[in-house]
Amino acid sequence: MHVVGFVAWFAGLFYLVRMFVYHVEASTRPQPERDILVGQFELMEQRVYSIICNPAMGITWLFGGGMLYLYGWNWLLANGSWMYPKLALLIGLSAYHLWSGRLIRNMQAGQLSYSSFQFRLLNEVPTLLLVSIALLAVYRSTLDFLKAFVGILLFGILLYLGARFYRQHRQKNKN
Repeated sequence: MHVVGFVAWFAGLFYLVRMFVYHVEASTRPQPERDILVGQFELMEQRVYSIICNPAMGITWLFGGGMLYLYGWNWLLANGSWMYPKLALLIGLSAYHLWSGRLIRNMQAGQLSYSSFQFRLLNEVPTLLLVSIALLAVYRSTLDFLKAFVGILLFGILLYLGARFYRQHRQKNKN
């Protein structure tokens, strides 16, 4: 159930922030198209957040915490070299989740504080967290944390460069 929970949680977060991109782009459309699209995106964002993301986050934490409880304190201490960083990343993911909920409320109030490009970049944050958490969970204490960190940092840079290239490509084709 822990695996099912985090798969659904990540899927929801990926989809949610992608909708933020489309929401911002819809806000630049002429009327009445703008009102129709923005209204639909607000409804979809709220549903994905409350029906998929929130329950999936709860399932992930509930069953993950249950496994930690069943394994016991001694197991946690013995596996702290990979479990503590994993828990720190999960706390970061939870903060990102809650922040996404705040963004929904702000956008529904008409406060668009990010561009579609910035939302595209924010959409890669869960990707970096997913790769990091998966590496820690699979390779555990055999993982060289410094090498993994450098690799994930390089992966993040590649994601950023890919997003910039895509933005330039779209702008070039738009003109």
